Amino acid sequence: MKRNSVTIYCASSPQVDECFFEATQQLAVLLVKRNTSIVYGAGKIGLMGCIADTALENGGTVTGVIPQFMVERDWCHKYLSHLVITQDMHERKQTMARLGDAAIALPGGCGTLEELLEIITWKQLGLYTHPIIILNTAGYYDPLLQMLQNALDYRFMRDIHAHLWHVAQTPEEVITALDNIAEWDSSLGKIDVEK
Repeated sequence: MKRNSVTIYCASSPQVDECFFEATQQLAVLLVKRNTSIVYGAGKIGLMGCIADTALENGGTVTGVIPQFMVERDWCHKYLSHLVITQDMHERKQTMARLGDAAIALPGGCGTLEELLEIITWKQLGLYTHPIIILNTAGYYDPLLQMLQNALDYRFMRDIHAHLWHVAQTPEEVITALDNIAEWDSSLGKIDVEK
């Protein structure tokens, strides 16, 4: 399936290690090369600014989605291809998910983790059917992946739910996953949890 746009979750902190910026730049270039537009949270610094700036500099299309209060705090990137201003964070996340044909989580803090876990939950419930790809640069997500494995091992999640997300170690693996992961069967969200 051709995926025309991807939703990207990532950090706004400008103080992270250079390896995270390098992976973000590489991913942006690869997405532009395959004519895939980017949907993200409209931030102007950190990995958020990096993904947008790199894509735009390489001729890509970037849509930012941001709540009004963040615009008022001057957190918004000024030179995006498209900008969607929402009333609140909930509408922002719904809009970002709706506009993308897949979700990619780059390393990030609480906001990124919350977005990632929410979209996984939506997929588990059958509310989201697109690929969810975790870019595990420098092993950043290893502890979270172990926690998810614990949820499976202790039967808080079914074995099939291990396929809700895909882990990529490099930007190139992200692109391969985009090209090869099928849509999720939304009927799997209807499984009786008591069985």
